[in-house]
Amino acid sequence: MRNNSMAPPSEEENTTQVVSSNIVRRSGRRGQPPKRLSDEHTDNVAPKPNKKKKSEMKKDIAASTKEEPDSGDENEYKGPQLSEYELERLETIRQNQAFLSSLNLPQIAETLRPKKPSQLGLKKEKVVKEKEVLPPRKSRRLQNKDADFTVTPNAEPELKEEEVVLRYLEGPVPMCPLNVEDEGSLPEDLLHLWAEEPVKYDKKKVDLERYKEGLQKMCIKEERVVKVVKDRVFRTAFHPCASSLLMAAGDKWGKIGLWNLDATWGDNGVLLFEPHTRPITSMKFSKSQPTTLITTSYDGTARAGDVEHATFDEVYRFKDLKTFDFLSDDCTTLLIGTTGCVSIVDMRTPGTSHESLHVLDPLSKAVRCVHVHPVQRQYFVAAESSGVHIYDARCLKKKSNQAVSGLEGHSRSVSCAYFSPHTGNRVLTTSFDDLLRVFDTSQMISSPPLITSIRHNTHTGRWLSKMEAVWDPKQEDCFAVGCMEWPRRIKVFHESGKLLHTLQNPDHLTTVCPVVAFHPSRFALVGGNSSGRLHIFT
Repeated sequence: MRNNSMAPPSEEENTTQVVSSNIVRRSGRRGQPPKRLSDEHTDNVAPKPNKKKKSEMKKDIAASTKEEPDSGDENEYKGPQLSEYELERLETIRQNQAFLSSLNLPQIAETLRPKKPSQLGLKKEKVVKEKEVLPPRKSRRLQNKDADFTVTPNAEPELKEEEVVLRYLEGPVPMCPLNVEDEGSLPEDLLHLWAEEPVKYDKKKVDLERYKEGLQKMCIKEERVVKVVKDRVFRTAFHPCASSLLMAAGDKWGKIGLWNLDATWGDNGVLLFEPHTRPITSMKFSKSQPTTLITTSYDGTARAGDVEHATFDEVYRFKDLKTFDFLSDDCTTLLIGTTGCVSIVDMRTPGTSHESLHVLDPLSKAVRCVHVHPVQRQYFVAAESSGVHIYDARCLKKKSNQAVSGLEGHSRSVSCAYFSPHTGNRVLTTSFDDLLRVFDTSQMISSPPLITSIRHNTHTGRWLSKMEAVWDPKQEDCFAVGCMEWPRRIKVFHESGKLLHTLQNPDHLTTVCPVVAFHPSRFALVGGNSSGRLHIFT
């Protein structure tokens, strides 16, 4: 007989027990708080790590990596040690730092940093632009007015200074400095220097070794770099006076600057004038009358600047005057090169016309340079677009002139050609084929022989003036030329092609000086750059 107490529960009882157990479990979790370990049971539980700041952790790591002194106990714990790879890495870093410090890179960077140009000379003009006040706009609809359908023409765009075709200034131009507030007479010191007679020096050749010693003594200082004109220097020349260094420079927009190295007038001894309106193509002081400065310009005028009368008189008027030279010994007759022809002008005759006009070569588009023979003044050399030729002024015709000699070998156009200063036995040419050539013209034959050719970079580009090599009037067989190399320099060569000396100074000569000129009686050389500054080596 089965015991009732051991009987299995029915399905209803099972369902009731499951539901009741689920209810109790859920109510126990929700209603009762979670059990916590008592204090007596927390001793066996690992404590939570303390969170440290990153800076404290770095300090602990740095302190642990330091080598501790040996206490003598091998079993003593010394903290975490660096691995072999980390030790090798630290040694490599130390060696690299020692190598970099030995190179002196900060000192080298300081020397390579471009120097600031000299601030002496002309000052920059502060241009204050006035704000245009326009009338207030009003609505015609709100004013009960009809709409305005008139079409206003477009305003003409403002032309840049380079695009404006400026005409020449007719008649004499007063010699009034632009950088002097008081419009009055010129400084008396300038009048005395301008009227000083040039020193007559011996035209014999100086010993080459003595000449080299004089070149080596020439140097440049900070006060000998001065801004003389506002724009790019196109021409520069020394006044023949020997008591002081008086220079003239002509720039891109027809301004002429006079600078005396020891003067106090104007801006650090600089006086600025504006006799022309276009680039000055040639500039020379008269040898017989040092009070006269002759200039030619692309504005179509040739002027004679006279300090005594304080005027720039108009001597000649023609289109595109490119170059000139004195045809007579008394410097009263000029030989002026223009577009494909030459003009002979006598300054003693009234008016601004030429005595005669001669076409040298019908195929030549321009005469870039003319230079008269120093002894046989009937001969002159002309650098044309078609080549370099020597002509006889006595045999010139209006058209189809035959050259006496032709200097051959130029593969590209020639920028200038000059006779040697004393005898005229040499002709120095500067060509755009990157060669300086010296020809033997001691005999006027049809094809003078070439003495030497010197490889020299003459590609100055559109932002620099043309590179021209010029003779030293004190030395028959030596000449100077600017240079495109770095550091910037001016080179002096012998006619044989030997480099005699290099004039350079990384602190004060920091730009290319394509325009150079020698003083006629002193060891002095001037170079002009594209910012209107002159650099003097004395």
